[in-house]
Amino acid sequence: MSSRPLSPELPDVEISDEPARAGLLGDGDLLPDLRQPRRRAAPARDGARRPDDVVGHRACAPRLAGAGFYVIRYDNRDTGRSTRSPGRVRRDHVVRAFLGTPTRAPYSISDLAADAFGLLDHLGIEAAHVAGISMGGMIAQTMAIEAPARVLSLASIMSTTGRRSVGGQHPALLPTLIATRGPSREDYIRGGVSVWKAIGSPRFPQPDDRLRTRAGDTWDRGVSRAGVLRQMMAVLTQPDRTRALAALAVPTLVMHGLADRMVHISGGRATAAAVPGARVVFIDGWGHDLPAPLFPTFVRAIRVNADRAAAPAS
Repeated sequence: MSSRPLSPELPDVEISDEPARAGLLGDGDLLPDLRQPRRRAAPARDGARRPDDVVGHRACAPRLAGAGFYVIRYDNRDTGRSTRSPGRVRRDHVVRAFLGTPTRAPYSISDLAADAFGLLDHLGIEAAHVAGISMGGMIAQTMAIEAPARVLSLASIMSTTGRRSVGGQHPALLPTLIATRGPSREDYIRGGVSVWKAIGSPRFPQPDDRLRTRAGDTWDRGVSRAGVLRQMMAVLTQPDRTRALAALAVPTLVMHGLADRMVHISGGRATAAAVPGARVVFIDGWGHDLPAPLFPTFVRAIRVNADRAAAPAS
């Protein structure tokens, strides 16, 4: 495994020549397909998504590699070891944005999509299958809209279109998400367990020790509390992509849990309705996490959708 910095403006990645060592964490998956006769990309590893999304990705990414992808994972700006962006966001800014009051964000979902394209450029990859979870799904949708020739297939997971009437958070979550916590690692772990208990899958509960490990790994990777608020502002101020999604010709998969309290199932339904020919996987009892029992379903659905990109049009 070798590691090299990209640039001050690009997320930190590590690049390996072994598909089985595929990237483990991150906001989105860029999945160059080993079955396609195009330049092959090496996998990256050790990104970090929003707080605590660690354990599930570690187990799932090698399965994607086993399905024929090199998996590129990376730290979005303001997470893990990536660049910390300027711009102060106060909690009252987040509340105003949550309520729909016009509020300026330090950066946008489109800026985060540009980061992903910058990473592909750095790695010399013209196009990839793109999968994104939650905010990563918003980034992946934006990539497909802004540069459809570079997105071979799209998997939008636990995400939404940006329309304010769909895909909203349960109002009861807001105090938990923006709560002030102490500065220590243990404070962060305690808060992380609280968040994941609030948004996790009721049908696939995870034990507290696993949640604690997930939160601890995220803390050790690198946490920016200010960065979390900046990312929340990017999500809360995103545009409605419904009309642009209706123009997509990219093979699209929409996956969502019927018990998701962070991004309501209406966001997944709206995404599927907007994109012509979108395939849908909705799962009862799945919340806003990545339960291990669903890994085979995730991988199979992403593989089948990617294969649609290579299939002749009917």
